[in-house]
Amino acid sequence: MTRQPITATEVDRLVVTVITDNYYDALRPDTKVSTVFRSRPGSVIHAEHGLSYHIETEVNGVSSTLFFDYGMDLMGMTHNIEVLGIDVGRVNAMALSHGHFDHWGGLTEFLRRYGDRIPKGTPLYIGQETFARRFSIRPSDNEPMDIGKLERAEIDKFGVVDIRELTEPREIIPGGYATGPVEKVTDYEKGNPNLLVKRGDRLEQDLFEGELALFFVVKNRGLVILSGCAHIGIINIVKYVVQISGISKIHAIIGGFHLVNAQTNLIDRYIEDIKGFSPDYIVPTHCTGFEAIVRFAREMPEQFILNTAGTSYTFTS
Repeated sequence: MTRQPITATEVDRLVVTVITDNYYDALRPDTKVSTVFRSRPGSVIHAEHGLSYHIETEVNGVSSTLFFDYGMDLMGMTHNIEVLGIDVGRVNAMALSHGHFDHWGGLTEFLRRYGDRIPKGTPLYIGQETFARRFSIRPSDNEPMDIGKLERAEIDKFGVVDIRELTEPREIIPGGYATGPVEKVTDYEKGNPNLLVKRGDRLEQDLFEGELALFFVVKNRGLVILSGCAHIGIINIVKYVVQISGISKIHAIIGGFHLVNAQTNLIDRYIEDIKGFSPDYIVPTHCTGFEAIVRFAREMPEQFILNTAGTSYTFTS
């Protein structure tokens, strides 16, 4: 389905802070757009198999903030928020990319700890089937493992957020957009048959049709695209954002690409297509996988940044 491009609000300044990710290294060098958090005694970043972001946009001198995904560990995200000095009370919106526990695991602790500081009625944007139960067949297993579900009642009991399910692209803070369901256009991003969702009494392949990504248009720079896991396919996400924004210039692609354990030929296909977008920066995180991250570093050395938890990316006009 072809959509009429939206007229996106351009941001003068965008700051994306990776609150938590799989990897932390205090000795990584800063770049033109990234600043690494430097640990010191009593101020240490927590890394985990999870992902969480804090985003700030500035439009015409007005700042707005957003949390996107909440890591896996109950204490990890909140610990890092304190270490990084993030002001939770300034949050304008929240969003969740999809219903896997390494993205919502810290949400209830976040609401419990900061519920009295978060403005009541703050919107929490989600996609379809966010509250479905998920299963995974791991490489060494034959039977599906129950990997849990996010319980809506656990969120509602805090009386803090207003849950809103998205079915189309939407501006969720000034200059910050959620994709809504992403259209599938590639022939090779078929998803993982070992990732399952429970529908009624049946376990079916999870196609992540409600997965959300975020995007921003930085004035004079182009698109910054932010994914959680990109189960729907990072190429699908980028192509969809280009379509709905009407902007082809890609400034940065940041997020999980879900190429962990992928075959070399598939990784090569992704690199070829991402090169075709000519991004200024490429920052694979979380579930991209070691082999894929190494290949991106080798094949796109001028654009590649190795992410480490606690790093802030600043994009300005």
